[in-house]
Amino acid sequence: MSSTSVFPVRATVVRDAKAISDLYAQVALETYQSLLGTDQLAPLGQDKRQAYWREAIEFAEPQVMAAMHGERIVGFVGFDRSRDEASRQTTGEITDIYVHPDFQGLGVGLSLWHSARQGLHDEGCIDVTLWMQARNKTALRFFELAGFKREPGAEREVQVVGHTIAELRLQRTLI
Repeated sequence: MSSTSVFPVRATVVRDAKAISDLYAQVALETYQSLLGTDQLAPLGQDKRQAYWREAIEFAEPQVMAAMHGERIVGFVGFDRSRDEASRQTTGEITDIYVHPDFQGLGVGLSLWHSARQGLHDEGCIDVTLWMQARNKTALRFFELAGFKREPGAEREVQVVGHTIAELRLQRTLI
């Protein structure tokens, strides 16, 4: 599966695990630091993070697609069936979507979203959900422009490197 945009999207392979892990660490650290207003976050463990992405890519749990700029991975999206036990079998979930800061606002996220939407549709999903940090206004604006709506009452708090982060769930149909 690929996108016809300026940023083609392709399925990842195991050798992409390091690039995905490094991109995740960079974007996640910057995002959490800005949301928490601190630069005191410890770096996330590189070996564990890379092992996680290697396994995710190898077993497609979640499926991981990468947006490319030449040979460089500049963004990625993870998606699969919803992990929520109460959801229907036809509900998918975006588990991750990260874009390198230098490429944000250029269409990378949209290319990734289109690829994930097609992948979920191919899997028989008719709805999709995602959890996101409630204070991440940039991500919220992106997902709302992509047709996602806040799911009433679907909020939670999660621990991220010793800090409590409020999350909310968004949803939309794929049709």
